[in-house]
Amino acid sequence: MQQDGKRRDVEKERYWRRVIGEAARSGVSIRRFCQQRKLKESQFYWWQRELKKRQDARALGSGMRSNAGSVAGQATFALVSEDGGEVGSAGIELVLRDGRRLRISKGVDEETLRTVVGVLEEGC
Repeated sequence: MQQDGKRRDVEKERYWRRVIGEAARSGVSIRRFCQQRKLKESQFYWWQRELKKRQDARALGSGMRSNAGSVAGQATFALVSEDGGEVGSAGIELVLRDGRRLRISKGVDEETLRTVVGVLEEGC
């Protein structure tokens, strides 16, 4: 039973990670997103908090490394596409843990960028 229960939990976690990412990309409020999907808003927020707790626990358990590959207080980057895709004149596009995308103009001040990314990551 333990194994089966564990597998179901992993499947639920995978499902809710996908749903939360879709909500972040939807451009509508969480309330509206949940209404459209016939989801309980309280359940959405519970899973959002739970997944954040699990992510933080994993980060602590692996020497302060998060799933995104960042070390506490530092950002790391991965090349997603060489052709520039939809980024256009923005320069680069960062995809945050919750699925939100941040388009950054060429020549942006590094300190300003770190501040903005730090604030956005705190809200995740």
